[in-house]
Amino acid sequence: MRKKIVAGNWKMNKNLAETGELIAAMKRNFENALEADIIIAPTFTNLYYAFEECKDLKVKVAAQNMHQEEQGAYTGEVSADMLKSIGVETVILGHSERRAHFGETDALLAKKVNTALAHHMTVIFCFGEELKDRKNKEHFSLVKHQLKNGLFHIKDEDWDNVILAYEPVWAIGTGETASPEQAQEMHAFIRKTISEAYSTKISDNVSILYGGSVKPNNAKEIFAKPDVDGGLIGGASLDAKSFVTIANAIS
Repeated sequence: MRKKIVAGNWKMNKNLAETGELIAAMKRNFENALEADIIIAPTFTNLYYAFEECKDLKVKVAAQNMHQEEQGAYTGEVSADMLKSIGVETVILGHSERRAHFGETDALLAKKVNTALAHHMTVIFCFGEELKDRKNKEHFSLVKHQLKNGLFHIKDEDWDNVILAYEPVWAIGTGETASPEQAQEMHAFIRKTISEAYSTKISDNVSILYGGSVKPNNAKEIFAKPDVDGGLIGGASLDAKSFVTIANAIS
């Protein structure tokens, strides 16, 4: 079922006290009934605290990453079972920073997707082109390649637990933003690509989020596009008023 979603990726920000302050500020600012499903992704150390604090809110808590193996000698890693044991049932996979800084490949991400789905978790699957890809007019083929290699092995029924997040890498944390028209063009292409690989029913029902310098002053225009179902928000999710304003931009 296609849903409107606004997800906040806090990245490596906010200690325990700051996490509490931000969640408390979110609670104060959630004055109206929101049209969108809300997800926040704090750091690993604060996931359980955030889960407990958000129980009385219409807010789900997601992990920013997850290891592909069930258990073992993987120092510093976190498994799907560990996340599920503290109430976290959603995980972001394939974020551009994980791909760029930690060498995560499409093949590795395919394994992570398999593990998350095997544990009945919801996957927010990220993908998108770099500036050079767009300048070379290779952005469509690059996105199709990432989808095919990282995700197109899953079964039809698995799509019920997948949220897509298109993030043009050149617009993440740079202040640059894809125009609403550019976002719509790519989101429509993504749906067409899924419909060709699977079915129109699946492509029509999957939620596709836009990620890349979404702010309170541009969210409404971006979210108004027919194939944009919400946003994966970075920096603006670290300020409660900005995040709630963005969430309220969904109509």
